[in-house]
Formats: sequence, C-alpha cells, structure tokens
Amino acid sequence: MTAATQQAATAPLGPTGRLATWVAELALSDVPIAVVERAKHLLLDGIGCALIGAQLPWSRTATEAVLDIDGHGDTVVIGTGRTASAPAAAVLNGTFIQGFELDDFHPIAPLHSCSLLIPALLSSASALPQTRGADVLLAAIVGFEVGPRVGLTLHGAEMLNRGWHSGSVFGTHSAAMAAGKLRALSPAQLEDALGLAGTQSSGLMAAQYEAMSKRMHHGLAARNGFYAAGLAAHGYTGIKRVFEREYGGFLSVFGEGHHPDADALTGELGERWETGTIMVKSYAAMGGLHGAIDAARRLRPLIDPKRISHIDITVGTTIHKHGWWTAQRPLTPIGAQMHLGYTTAAALLDGNVLPEQFTPARLDADDIWHLVERTDVHLDEARDRADMTARFGTDLTVTTDDGNVVHVRVDQPHGAPADPVTNDELVAKFHTLADRVTTRDRARAIERAVTGIDDLADINVLIDLLAAPVACALD
Repeated sequence: MTAATQQAATAPLGPTGRLATWVAELALSDVPIAVVERAKHLLLDGIGCALIGAQLPWSRTATEAVLDIDGHGDTVVIGTGRTASAPAAAVLNGTFIQGFELDDFHPIAPLHSCSLLIPALLSSASALPQTRGADVLLAAIVGFEVGPRVGLTLHGAEMLNRGWHSGSVFGTHSAAMAAGKLRALSPAQLEDALGLAGTQSSGLMAAQYEAMSKRMHHGLAARNGFYAAGLAAHGYTGIKRVFEREYGGFLSVFGEGHHPDADALTGELGERWETGTIMVKSYAAMGGLHGAIDAARRLRPLIDPKRISHIDITVGTTIHKHGWWTAQRPLTPIGAQMHLGYTTAAALLDGNVLPEQFTPARLDADDIWHLVERTDVHLDEARDRADMTARFGTDLTVTTDDGNVVHVRVDQPHGAPADPVTNDELVAKFHTLADRVTTRDRARAIERAVTGIDDLADINVLIDLLAAPVACALD
C-alpha cells in the first residue's frame, strides 16, 4: 500500500463515504417498526401502480420497443406475461409504475421512489441466487432513505424550477443503493456505485408536455442504478467522493448556482426517516396539483360547476413552473396530468381525477375546456420563502355567473406529511387499482405477499404473482 493509499484509507469519511458505510451496515432490526410497516405498504402501492400501468396504450408501445431492442432474458416484465433482460425489465417496470401518475412522490425532494426501487430490486433478484423477502424489504428501505437525501442536498424542488426532471436526476442513487444493498456490497463498492449512478443521472422536465418519455425517465434511472450496483459488484470502479468533488462532482455540476448542501446527505441519518415523508397519491396527477384538486373537491358541493364563469388559482414557483402553461386542446394524457387548469376543471366537474378523466373523449370535452379557458393561475413568490411544507399551499377561488365568489385554501393536501394516507387507505387504493385489471383473488394474494414480504423465504413467490398479463385500465 502506498503512502497516499494508506492516508486515503485512514482519512475521515466525507458525506459519500458516510452514506455508503451506513447503507452497508444497516440491519432490518435497526429500522423502527413503523418505518418497516410503511415501507411494505409503499411497495404495495408501487405494485398496484405497476399493474394498472402495464397495459396502458403508451406502456404497450414501450414494451414492444424495449423488447425488440433488448428482449432476451428471464426477468419478469410485470403484468405482461413476458420476460426480458434484467436491464430492459427495469426500464419497463419503472415505466409502468410511472405510467398513470398514481405513484408515490417525496413532497420536498421530488422523486418517485417505487418506480426506481421495485424495478432495480426485481432485476437484481433475477441475477442472484434465492433472495429472501426480508432482504428485499431492507434494500427498499435503503432506497426510500437515500433518494430523498440526495434530493435534499440539491434543495429538492429547485431542480424542478430549473427544468430538470428531479427524480431521474437523483433517483439513480436510490436505485443503486437498493440494488447494492441486496447484493451485499461493501462500503467501498457502494461508494463506487454512487459514483457510477451519479454519472448516469439525467432527465429533462419538458417531457411533461406531450412526450411518452416522461413516463420512462424513472425506469431508465432504475436501470442505471441496477447497472451501477452490478458494475461495482464486479470491481468496476466509479467516481470516489462523487458528492464532494469540486470539479465534475454530482453537487458541483447539478447544484451550480444554487449552493448545494452536502451535509443534508447524512444529517440525522438513522434518526430521521424519510420513508415516512413519502407521499402516497390519491389522484392520477402530478403531486403539486393535489392541493388544487383537494380544493376543487371541497368547493364543488358549494356551487353548480356548470355556472362557473371564472377560476383563479394561486400557487408558489415550483407548482407554477411545473403545472401551468397555455394549453392547446386537446392535451395529451401526460400533459393533462401535469396541468393545473385541466385537473382542477376535471375535479370541479367530475368530483375526482382518476383514469376516467384522461380518456380521449374527456381530454377533448367541451365542459372541461370551457373551464380551462376561464382559468387564471397566479404566482405568489412569497410562498417560496415560507416553511418548506407550506410552499405548496394552494388557493382556489371560483366565481359563478351570478357573481357569487367562493374561496378555498389547502395548505397541504391529503397524503402530505401533515395528513398522510394511512396504511389501511393505501390497501384500499391498491385494490381500487389492481381490481380493475386482474382478479380479486390474484390481487389479494399479491397484497398478502407484499405486506408479509419479510416472511417470504423466496421473493420469487411474489414475482410469480406479478408475471401474468393484466387488462388495460382504459378499456
């Protein structure tokens, strides 16, 4: 060992090294029981989203394309009855989970965790000997914790404000650490995986307007994280100290101009659990729009939606940039799911924002567009200086044709940390999704396998349940 190598080996660990060490040393017994239970239910939510997403029209297009490119392998592609190479399956399974904007997200460090973790873990399990469910659960918890922390180093929503698809930028690390934990990588290998993940991070938010590719971004990040862990397992090295490097490092590049905070990566690690902050969606829409949708549903009984003459919505910078633009009729499904005007109009008229609100007929419906064209969205920059959890407050004011004015404010929508979706509600949501596209018996078997995942001697028990084709949610 050279003097330089010896010095490096004994030097105090920086944030990257501390994170890798924590991941390597974490045991399931170290995790609070409430966090373990929440993680199981988050996984159930992600699988429900995969099942309803697997046979959507754009998912079928993705399946045919990806399998044509890289279809040889035995890793299950959820809900299709087909298999693919492990990397290709990771892309598709992540695409399905993100397929209808129903999957989880972190409200402060925006990313969609299950669309990263489930694909990376299923693909990793296919490359390993028999894998216990408890090991998959622990690896998932690692991912639930790491991804948001990487996001917090970049001040979370600031990445969205700058036009990055934040989740696929810092989601590679989440997938890499989950896959690395399942592979039982050493701290040095995990640090390599973090470096390999960081150099593959990407995603442009302009995909939200009309591109199918928005739904694939997290699947690509899942594949990249799977690759990062697999490469590190074979001794292929990545960038060391990837978060601290001043030139070409993850934070110095992605955080240029907005003062990233490397200490957020490991602050209160093992004491503050991000798993409990992850938000479960109640609607098939971008998470920042849930405040407006909740407001519309509260306001709906107070007025006749057919008599609305004007709608005013006030939000902060992130929601304004992410969710408001002059829409052209008809919007694509992904565009509608990102648009404040469309989703608010649908909630006022239909009372909900679920798959039925994004059929071709509804996307071009006169009553929806009558309201969209009468909607103004106002930017309140003062909200950007508020407490982090208050930055996503939404004000909705509706004026009717007789001059009546009704106002509702939602500080945090249902599902946010102050009002979380309960585990029982989450099970009900799973069946609302899964029972649309498969049998009740199969859905119940999946529920039992996921909520009892720590008792599974072999994760293939669950994987086998996920393999068979499902129906299309829009048929």
